[in-house]
Amino acid sequence: MPDIKTIRRILKDNRTVAVVGLSANWYRPSYFAAKYLIDHGFQVIPVNPNYQEVLGQHCYRDLLAVPQPVDIVEIFQQSEQVPPVVEQAIAIEAKVVWMQLGIVNEAAAACARAAGLEVVMDRCMKIEYARLFGGLNFVGVNTGVISSKRPLRVPY
Repeated sequence: MPDIKTIRRILKDNRTVAVVGLSANWYRPSYFAAKYLIDHGFQVIPVNPNYQEVLGQHCYRDLLAVPQPVDIVEIFQQSEQVPPVVEQAIAIEAKVVWMQLGIVNEAAAACARAAGLEVVMDRCMKIEYARLFGGLNFVGVNTGVISSKRPLRVPY
């Protein structure tokens, strides 16, 4: 697992992110993370065969269909679905494979490393970026709202 210094460098130096499994549903973690990355200067490329467009960006069926260089391949797929995504990441000469929280596939990671890619597993790009570059509060979200008012309690 990369150390903090390595994760900081990866996030600082790599700004084009293909998000494999990005959902168009606003309540899904992939959507929330991708929107956060866009709002913080990353170019996000949606990769999901189920959609034409996500977050105002053209959505590609797979990594091989993406017509531009990709720095980071962020994976929002189940662990057993990771190996073919890593093979495509290698084919398009991505620099980093990033597996989202809860996603670990050691065999795919070893394959990526053998091909010269850096690998981050079981970490969230949104959380790591916020933690290392500011914007993370106690619930993991910086709403930008500052208030001295307590929230209203709704009786049950």
